[in-house]
Amino acid sequence: MRIAVTPGEPAGIGPDLCVRVAQRPRENSQLVVFADPSLLESRAAQINLPIKLIEWNPLTERSARSGELYIVPVALADKAKPGILNPLNSPYVLNTLNAAVDSIVNEDLDGLVTGPIHKGIINQAGIPFTGHTEFLAQKCKRNLTVMMLATAGLRVALATTHLPIAAVSKTITKTLLSEVISVLNDDLKNKFGIKNPHILVCGLNPHAGEDGYIGHEEIEIIIPVIQALQNEGYMLTGPLAADTAFTPKYLNSAHAVLTMFHDQGLPVLKYKGFGKSCNITLGLPIVRTSVDHGTALDLAGTDQINCGSIEYAIETAAEMLSTRD
Repeated sequence: MRIAVTPGEPAGIGPDLCVRVAQRPRENSQLVVFADPSLLESRAAQINLPIKLIEWNPLTERSARSGELYIVPVALADKAKPGILNPLNSPYVLNTLNAAVDSIVNEDLDGLVTGPIHKGIINQAGIPFTGHTEFLAQKCKRNLTVMMLATAGLRVALATTHLPIAAVSKTITKTLLSEVISVLNDDLKNKFGIKNPHILVCGLNPHAGEDGYIGHEEIEIIIPVIQALQNEGYMLTGPLAADTAFTPKYLNSAHAVLTMFHDQGLPVLKYKGFGKSCNITLGLPIVRTSVDHGTALDLAGTDQINCGSIEYAIETAAEMLSTRD
């Protein structure tokens, strides 16, 4: 299978990660990086690792050997310096994403793994941008996508993503929650090969609302949605207090946990698997995974970089593609 890789922010550790994963041969897959060749060559020289870039085309069949990397050239606007953000290169980040997704839509490549981006510098360049998930939803013409992070033994999906906490309650509606659960359930079946997914659904409030004494969202929104979908055959448990859902009693029989907002579920997952977990976008017509960390500007161009997350993202993308096929 052929997997497109976008390094993300050129001043961060994304280019380093691409050079480092190229040091290991891949027998059953091709990694094709969308990047500026000079960026990868200069970063390889800085971290003292060999790199041979081979321009990729759809007729390429063999997997890269150790120290080789297939590349689709995408030009930087300005020279990238490790650790120093440059808004001139923000369009380049999006250009790599657009080119990679187009290659998958055209069926030249099979799936996408994305490196870390810096939302702030993209917005500073005058380009409205809230994240990979939202960008890919628009690119693929999907009204709704779902963010899910995964590590060994735990998958956590989010009903809402990058919102101020004050906006979460108003955003969670019956329609939204029903659609999110449907996307999660469908992709657990179709992209992970789980015949009857069991999903734990967290409440919004502490103690899942305590029968209305600590908020009414559970009674008015979450419980009616759960009951309606259960009547359609969905295997759902909830609403559960988050501090109850993330215990062995419930997790041992579950395939995923749906949390209502970003920081309700991701701290647990990252505590369990940081450095060996990945981000997955559900609801897209393509397979997309990503690293679970940021740009780490202070580590770019050093020997202090851990490749565990990007390796897990590549491994997960390959597993999803294998299941889908």
